[in-house]
Amino acid sequence: MARRTRSLPTAEEALDILSRRRTRPPLRPAPSAGKTLAPTLKAMEAKFGQGVSGLQNRWREIAGEALARHSMPVKFVKGRNGAGGVLELRVDGPAAALIQHQAPQIISRVELMLGAGSIAKLRIVQGPVRAPAAAATRTSRRRPPLDAGAEAALTQDLAAAPDGPIKSALLRLGREVLRGRS
Repeated sequence: MARRTRSLPTAEEALDILSRRRTRPPLRPAPSAGKTLAPTLKAMEAKFGQGVSGLQNRWREIAGEALARHSMPVKFVKGRNGAGGVLELRVDGPAAALIQHQAPQIISRVELMLGAGSIAKLRIVQGPVRAPAAAATRTSRRRPPLDAGAEAALTQDLAAAPDGPIKSALLRLGREVLRGRS
C-alpha cells in the first residue's frame, strides 16, 4: 500500500486556516505570593494569635521602661488542651532576678494583651538584649560643633604635638570635653 504524501498549504491557505481556527487564550500570570497567602495568614493569626512579634512591639508598655531595657520576649509556646503557655524572655544577666521577682505582674500584664489564662509561666534565658531601634534613635543626637574661639585655642594648645594618629585622637578628645562643658 502506497502512502500518499501530503503537500504543505500555501501561504494564502495557511492564513485562511488560521483565521478559521480559535487559538488558546494567553495564560494569566500567577498571583503574587502575598495576595495568595493573605487569607491563610489571617486564619492562622486568628487561630494562634500574633505570637511574640505583637509582644515585642508593645514590650515597653507591658514590662515598664526599666525592665524593657534589659529584657525582650523571644518565644511563646502555646499550652496544650487550652492550658496556659510559656513565654520565654531573654534577659541581661543582672536583671534576671528583677524579672523573676516581678514575674506575676508581668504575666498579668501580658494576659491583658493575649487573654486570660494564656500564660502559665515565664522562662528566663540570660543573654544579650539588643536595644530597640526607636530608643537608639532618640538617644543619639548630634552635638553642636565647637565655637571658633574654643577650636582655635584647642588647635593652638596641640600645635607642638607631632602630626599623626595621636594628635588627631587628642583633637577629638579635646572637642568632646569642651562640648561637655558648655
